[in-house]
Amino acid sequence: MTGAAPVKVLCVTGWCRNGSTILGNILNEIPGVFHVGELHFLWKNAAGRGVNEQCGCGHKLVDCPFWSTILPIGRPAGATLEAHADTVIRRQLGHIRTRHTWQLLARGPHNEDVRAHTDLMSRIYRAVAERGDSPVIVDTSKMPGEAALLAHMDGITPYYLHLVRDPRAVAQSWSKPKEYVYAMSPAKSTGYWTGFNLASHAINRRYPRRSLFLRYEDFIAEPAATIDTVLRWCELDPASNPMTDRTVQLHANHTVTGNPDRFNTGVTVIRPTDDRWHSALPDSARRTATALSWPLALRYGYLTGAEPGGRG
Repeated sequence: MTGAAPVKVLCVTGWCRNGSTILGNILNEIPGVFHVGELHFLWKNAAGRGVNEQCGCGHKLVDCPFWSTILPIGRPAGATLEAHADTVIRRQLGHIRTRHTWQLLARGPHNEDVRAHTDLMSRIYRAVAERGDSPVIVDTSKMPGEAALLAHMDGITPYYLHLVRDPRAVAQSWSKPKEYVYAMSPAKSTGYWTGFNLASHAINRRYPRRSLFLRYEDFIAEPAATIDTVLRWCELDPASNPMTDRTVQLHANHTVTGNPDRFNTGVTVIRPTDDRWHSALPDSARRTATALSWPLALRYGYLTGAEPGGRG
């Protein structure tokens, strides 16, 4: 890529239900910043292979005035959307999963499939920046494997935001299905929580100068101050912060999947605490989440002692 300024990609890592959607949508209110949602699922959902085909604007992705112009990028001549999506999904599942993060950090695009996916994502990010008139993209996919490839993408300057939430609160959030989002057991959600956060930690260690660690609980305790911190970290003007104390005015967006709250617009207030899990999470689920997460949960300040299975 020549003659164009690099596109900043603020890549949120960690595990789901960590507040990334609302954080991304707040940043989306800043001129020049575009929240794409979970871009990893663009092809899967657009082709009807995923759980939700809607853009944050309310249209199907294939009919969205924005994404309908992005989806053809990188598609071979004569190939259908479905066939192209299957190729992208095969590459993601075969070479760019969370367990591949350490290999990708060490070796980069080391085979044809990984090189092809790296090139595709680079082209997509640059097209989003150009067509959205936004040199900063927020990607809340939370996929460490793809995050590990960002540094190898032509014309991309990556920033890695590792966002974590108490695993017991995450287990509670996963315990009940939401619109187009299934439920998950405490053991499974905490297993993913551990794996995704270990991989995210590896990325931050590899790129410390472009990495930021943030707890969801600290974000909702001081949302405006947290947004200030994020803006300064990725070299944006804090004066563009759209929050007033705990309040932000949200407009329609073009997010690819994410928490169903991504469709909410209007005046939005960030609550100072979200501790429903204290009363709603059964003791057995609490013990499971604590036992499976305790080394990292202790490191992140969610437990007061190292005894797995304790109430913490």
